[in-house]
Amino acid sequence: MNEDLALRVLSTLRRHGHQAFFVGGCVRDLLLSLPPKDFDIATSATPAEITALFPHSDLVGAHFGVVLVKEPGSSVEAATFRTEGPYTDGRHPSHVSLVTDPRLDAQRRDFTINAIFLDPLAPPPPGQFLDFFHGRDDLAHRLIRCVGAPRARFQEDHLRLLRAVRFAARLGFSIEAETLAAMRLEAPSLVYIAAERVRDELTRILTQPNPAEGLRLLGATGLLAVVLPEVQRLQGVAQPPEYHPEGDVWTHTLLMLSHLPANPSPTLAWGALLHDIGKPSTFSVSDRIRFNGHVEAGLDMARPLLARLRFPNDSAEQILALIANHMRFGDIHRMKESTLKRFLRLPRFDEHLALHRADCLGSHGHLDNYQFARRRLDETPPEVLRPPRLITGEGLIALGYPRGPLFREILTAVETAQLEGELSTPGEAEAFVRARWPLPSHQKHEGGEA
Repeated sequence: MNEDLALRVLSTLRRHGHQAFFVGGCVRDLLLSLPPKDFDIATSATPAEITALFPHSDLVGAHFGVVLVKEPGSSVEAATFRTEGPYTDGRHPSHVSLVTDPRLDAQRRDFTINAIFLDPLAPPPPGQFLDFFHGRDDLAHRLIRCVGAPRARFQEDHLRLLRAVRFAARLGFSIEAETLAAMRLEAPSLVYIAAERVRDELTRILTQPNPAEGLRLLGATGLLAVVLPEVQRLQGVAQPPEYHPEGDVWTHTLLMLSHLPANPSPTLAWGALLHDIGKPSTFSVSDRIRFNGHVEAGLDMARPLLARLRFPNDSAEQILALIANHMRFGDIHRMKESTLKRFLRLPRFDEHLALHRADCLGSHGHLDNYQFARRRLDETPPEVLRPPRLITGEGLIALGYPRGPLFREILTAVETAQLEGELSTPGEAEAFVRARWPLPSHQKHEGGEA
């Protein structure tokens, strides 16, 4: 277990005369009675001294004094206390200096709640903690506050702007006033952060608890307008009240995010966020408010957005599929059997279902179409949704059909008839093809027929 290893590493460092503490997120989570995801150690020991004590360890951040202490099935990071030089690129310090004073190490951390040192081997508080910036007070008051001057912290590492939102949303905290003001001033600096890092931080916000609050905070701090202006434009776009009593597209999107299942996949979360981004550009009023073509417009907007954030191709394709198909549930009761089966066998259809459920719960609340699709999916075996082919391209050649674009038309028509229950054997499929696409007599002969 990670905690057991961390305690043993800390004890070993102490026995050899080094200072050593738990620090960062594990201390914060322990104080909030949350299970820590991992345990990090800050120590006065140098990387060389750490590796001498723990031969099965790796230098994972030699420049930053970070050592990964490993044993089968578990690992712990032990980092030497350090100070940092200027951040010339808005992300990384120009240099670091290893020190022996934990106060100096705390000064370079992002937020007070992440700058608390815990000695788990000491007697109970107050001697158990080193809390130079009153992080425990901010935990008690449920506040996100920068260590030191907020603008300086954000100018050092622009990604901290998004981290502040992530922590506030996940923990249900408020952002302290001076920190919030600095975030609004520094929001434009996010353009200098690598797109992949922005994408990953946004994904964490969208897939953790309270994603709707994360999105609301992104909007309130001005960060959303910088990183996702397409989503910012959802605000104030009215919807027909008979279908969307909840209000505008922005409100609907917030509600939809709140109705996603716990720990949603990144593609499902992004699909929910972007499913209606085509609505602002297609807004019109006739007999009622309409968004004709908003799916197609949304796809046209989502493609460059996903490319801008450097999404892997497979993730981008699934997000686009979620956008492309989210309106199809409205026709599910009227679909032909073949159309329904093809719909139900879409890759990762569970995500389509989850998105549609959240879409309904975030608007009119009716789950009839969701329940119908869920029931049909549960009742239909995979081999019925995707049955073995009754005829192949090689089979068409054997019948005398020349290779060409007609193959796709024939094979699709055969599968449609098969999914409709009209064909069930290769012989029936062959007869179906002969009847629908008769060959001239000389081609029949060439195909091997008498």
